[in-house]
Amino acid sequence: MKRSDRLVSLTNYFLENPKEHTSLPYFSDKYGAAKSSVSEDLAIVDRVMQEEGIGHLQTLPGASGGVSFIPGYSMENGNRFIAELCTTMEDPARILPGGYLYMSDILGDPRMVNKIGRVLASAFSNLEIDVIMTVATKGIPLAYAVASVLNVPVVIVRRDPRVTEGSSVSINYVSGSSRKIQTMVLPKRSLHDNANVCIIDDFMKAGGTINGMISLLNEFNANVQAIGVLAEADDEEDERVVENYTSLVKITNVDMKQKTIEVHPGNVADRS
Repeated sequence: MKRSDRLVSLTNYFLENPKEHTSLPYFSDKYGAAKSSVSEDLAIVDRVMQEEGIGHLQTLPGASGGVSFIPGYSMENGNRFIAELCTTMEDPARILPGGYLYMSDILGDPRMVNKIGRVLASAFSNLEIDVIMTVATKGIPLAYAVASVLNVPVVIVRRDPRVTEGSSVSINYVSGSSRKIQTMVLPKRSLHDNANVCIIDDFMKAGGTINGMISLLNEFNANVQAIGVLAEADDEEDERVVENYTSLVKITNVDMKQKTIEVHPGNVADRS
């Protein structure tokens, strides 16, 4: 195989298998090339990936060494996308009764969801994460977008048990915004002991739902490694019950009378 062909094949392999450790002899056998040639190829792929701002190759020396692709999203690319996201969300037509915002079009746009997943995953790429958790239903596309970049599975918390998922663990929690008692359910087979979990959600106001997921994870002896949300509301009336989290955008003011929305970048740049 020519070098140009190997470079394309290597790049495709790493993009499809992020954070997966692969030995150098595997590539040498696959392409029928000397290890020195493969090493030169990997150096080229790594350089271009970093220049494009999509991640880098991590090499481990030694007999058991190899290489893995660590996905990323450059700060320049991330800031550009978040600015675009803020502009999109400031459309007054998004205002719904009660001060809520219409976001289903964003969550249904594969291009937008893919980029949201890449920005959030980039902030968590150096963490040990075994699984992505979200609550049904609007957080599901975001969870899968992040999971596809980090190459980990997704578990979904529901409001009621499903007979097809076997025995489950349920808890009651207090919704941060409505102050109502609600229920969360997660099948026992979803997580193993001491699993490292990243929680993903589409919107956070006071954080009651996310706090409920944290309480549910305590029942599984799981570890919360990270929390990521698409949008957070900056509402002084609701006391925030979640502190350590990453957000892409912050909604600071929704004026139903004037039909205006103020959306600013979240804290993701500070945590990347």
